[in-house]
Amino acid sequence: MSTVTGADLREASDEMTRALTPHRERDWSVPAGTLTWSCWTTAAHIAHDLLAYAGQVTGLAQDGYLPYDLRVSPTADPARVLDVARACAGLLAVAVDAAAPDARAWHFGPCDPAGFAAMGVAETLLHTHDITLGLGVPWRPSPRLSALVLRRLFPDAPAGAAPDVLLWMTGRGELPGRARRTSWTWRAAVD
Repeated sequence: MSTVTGADLREASDEMTRALTPHRERDWSVPAGTLTWSCWTTAAHIAHDLLAYAGQVTGLAQDGYLPYDLRVSPTADPARVLDVARACAGLLAVAVDAAAPDARAWHFGPCDPAGFAAMGVAETLLHTHDITLGLGVPWRPSPRLSALVLRRLFPDAPAGAAPDVLLWMTGRGELPGRARRTSWTWRAAVD
């Protein structure tokens, strides 16, 4: 099983920032790629998931997600929403790095800190991809981070360039000789 750390979360957050900050003045009310969410809502979703994962790791929730939610001010411009997402990535990174490797918290079963880190990296990469598609900006997820996510969350992934396989595994891309995926689930829980 691949270990994903806080450093990987910070790297994914840096990738998101590099890809999206130059386009913060654009219209983020457009759909994020093939999603029904806007680019703005998708960026806020990244922050929401990262904060939820941090809460799970630090609270060691055993039977469901902790009953709280992140609300990003609807008046926040895209730059500020990205700031919130970066802050939440930092919180998850600190939580993952501080947690004992054998700690477990609920994510559809017992999940270790590295699993939450991998999900955080995946959420950041995949939704950055969605937003760049919506904004018409060419961008590909990091090969190294994509490979980490695949090893940890998609152990049954086929061979191929890691960014292409990650996008295919999550219904966002094509792979030669394979039908486009219309549903998928990652495996974060451990035994």
